Amino acid sequence: MENICRQRIRKTLIILSFVLLPATFAYISCPIITQGASVGIVTGGLILFILLFISSLFLGRLWCGWLCPAGGLQEIYFEINNKPAIAGRLNWLKYIIFLAVIFIPLISAIRSAGGFIAVDLFYYTDHGISIAKPGAYIIFFAQITFLTTFALLGGKRGFCHYFCPIAVIMIIGRKIRNLIRWPALHLSADAGRCTDCNKCSKNCPMGLDVSNMVRQGRMENTECIFCGVCVDVCPKNAIKYQWQN
Repeated sequence: MENICRQRIRKTLIILSFVLLPATFAYISCPIITQGASVGIVTGGLILFILLFISSLFLGRLWCGWLCPAGGLQEIYFEINNKPAIAGRLNWLKYIIFLAVIFIPLISAIRSAGGFIAVDLFYYTDHGISIAKPGAYIIFFAQITFLTTFALLGGKRGFCHYFCPIAVIMIIGRKIRNLIRWPALHLSADAGRCTDCNKCSKNCPMGLDVSNMVRQGRMENTECIFCGVCVDVCPKNAIKYQWQN
């Protein structure tokens, strides 16, 4: 019962996050964050990106599994395309996107503005509603179109695998944590309990071969979003959340 409730809570949170996107999309919109930086403004979105990086040092990509609005929309599309995204070289595309959409434009914008001179948590919003700002709906629907395209053509969370530059921010944070190895959230597995039912792999929102990860005893994966689905569907409790070095 506890496992079922946990996934109900997770799905409620992540879909609610998507429903609220018209009010909040300015906080995850890379062009708006860069636009603010070009006039010396630290936007709410830039602060969110910094907080996501800090959280990834301890929680990995938990945001992606529990609160990301883009993840919520993509999981709704599971009813249409429930095939796993094809892993491999295409997963590296998001790193190029990160450089092209976030890192290089943001650094250039900061340099052109001569540094930050102000903080505006509600930059590019009107009475707290992002889409109410003139022209904002164009950016909003462009983002929805991108998400829909990758979700329908790329498979389970195709946007997360191939395009999402925000994911790269958290992957970098996780890599740093793994290098220094301070206590952080992990998935641990007991291969002896595994019966090869494959429920973990079939239900993984990221389409990962979790069953193989369990057998190999290697649960660390840059595409893991700590949603806990594999933990909750395993009939033998072979996979668990753990806080460890």
